[in-house]
Amino acid sequence: MKKRLCTVLANLAAWTASLIVLVPMLVVLVNSFKSQKESMVMTLTLPEKFMFENYTTVIERGKLLSSFFNSALYAAFSVLLILSVVSAASYVLSRNRSRLHRVIYYLIVLGIAMPVNNVALMKIMKATALINTRYGLIFLYVAMNIPLALFLMFGFVETLPREIDEAAVIDGAGPMRLFSSVIFPLMKPTIVTVGILNFMAIWNDFSMPLYFMNNSGKWPMTLAVYNFFGQFEQSWNLVSADITLTALPVLIIFVFGQKYIVGGVSAGAVKG
Repeated sequence: MKKRLCTVLANLAAWTASLIVLVPMLVVLVNSFKSQKESMVMTLTLPEKFMFENYTTVIERGKLLSSFFNSALYAAFSVLLILSVVSAASYVLSRNRSRLHRVIYYLIVLGIAMPVNNVALMKIMKATALINTRYGLIFLYVAMNIPLALFLMFGFVETLPREIDEAAVIDGAGPMRLFSSVIFPLMKPTIVTVGILNFMAIWNDFSMPLYFMNNSGKWPMTLAVYNFFGQFEQSWNLVSADITLTALPVLIIFVFGQKYIVGGVSAGAVKG
């Protein structure tokens, strides 16, 4: 009886948490099809007439195509750099058990808990001429997301038997060949996981472009929503349509990649 009660309470908590997340999303989606007058009150009531032209208006007036390109550029290049650097670093740090390598690992992973000091970061970005540049924002995303990525990949590589390395060396594989042809393919679960998690985080980020990107032509879709909201502050239907289009790519990636996320995080956190 007690076990059944715990199961019911757990399911109830899960349903409550799901509603807390889903209701705001449904409100935004429903109001994106309403007229300006109907959307003044953000409710879940269906519109009298579905106005699909709201999305056309948002794309044309909000210049979402260029913002979409910027978001895709920042997310794609940042993820590629993160995966390239962290996959190699996790292998080297996990296979070398010296005290120095352990210190380096813990110093990097410590970045997960360290808060971001935007004042100091602003001065560094100015001193290195990276502020208001696309590559500067990409480097910033890479630096901010390396700690968690290394934590997950390091834990996964630790689970790979060292006998694999020894067998490859006996067959004549050098360090680069060993990593690229043997270890890297085995890291596919955690690589996919880290890639999806970082893509979603970078795509949804709002604060970094706001602080370090003054040129509106380089803004990602998250800032395009902010700008569009200011331009049409009474047009909640257009704002809702804009938010829906911004969230759509992330939702698609999450739906198709959630099985990799669960498996990769579990595998990477075993020894990380």
